[in-house]
Amino acid sequence: MGRPGYLTLPIFSALAAIGYVYYTTVFVAVARWLGLATAAGAANAAAFTALAAACLATYAIALCRDPGRVPPSFAPDIEDAKSPLHEIKRKGADLRYCQKCGHYKPPRAHHCRDHHCIWINNCVGHENYKIFFIFVLYAVTACFYAMILIIGSATYSVPVDEQSSNDSSRTSIIICGIILCPLTLALTMLFGWHICLILQNKTTIEYYEGVRAMWLAEKGGNIYHHPYHLGVYENLISVLGPNIFCWLCPVSTNTGNGLRFRPPHGSKHFLQGRLQYSHGVKQEQQANNAVSEEQ
Repeated sequence: MGRPGYLTLPIFSALAAIGYVYYTTVFVAVARWLGLATAAGAANAAAFTALAAACLATYAIALCRDPGRVPPSFAPDIEDAKSPLHEIKRKGADLRYCQKCGHYKPPRAHHCRDHHCIWINNCVGHENYKIFFIFVLYAVTACFYAMILIIGSATYSVPVDEQSSNDSSRTSIIICGIILCPLTLALTMLFGWHICLILQNKTTIEYYEGVRAMWLAEKGGNIYHHPYHLGVYENLISVLGPNIFCWLCPVSTNTGNGLRFRPPHGSKHFLQGRLQYSHGVKQEQQANNAVSEEQ
């Protein structure tokens, strides 16, 4: 798993977008529509400021938090009763070993670049996944809140005596809207995607592997079970922590150490799924080779 990186252009772009959206929303949109001196204006400005602060704080933590790493001394203990699942390579049945890192891979672990996010210049792993998810949640909420305030301000009719400053504020609001529309759409899709992954207790790679494994299992007349699916509530706990009151707090309270995971179905389903996938891929390769030789 990679280390947190330096500040990069995508990070500066994200910070600039956060700053511009915040300034325009509070000091242009709210001030123009409700007025910062009114109770409604002050309340909305304070609420949006708190939301923006939470978004910025979780973003900073996501930038700096180590995603976790595999201890150099780690080696799968196939006789350990507390860890019945051991992932194997697709080709053959050897335990997975990373040639680049120089040690065995724990279950569900992939090389660091598989989970690298350019917007935080950091890997998203076991130790910082909750932080990343909470940041996306706050960012989506802030974007929708800002959209409501921007639209309200844009549709507000400015009094005649304030027309002189109306053009500049309207231009700022339009630019902010142009930034917010694709940003809100992208973050909403990302948030929805991770909601689906968490509810199924899957990583992105496991999702795509599962789709293919499911197809290969059905092709062989079997049923594929995702080995880490514990049920919706248990899946949420595994990422957000056992205390529901701390789910929105930017602290790592996820369960486990990232080296062992509790399976609901036992090792039988897990190994069957892996072997079905490996066997199916091997059959496809043999079929493709046979076709190539005939041609």
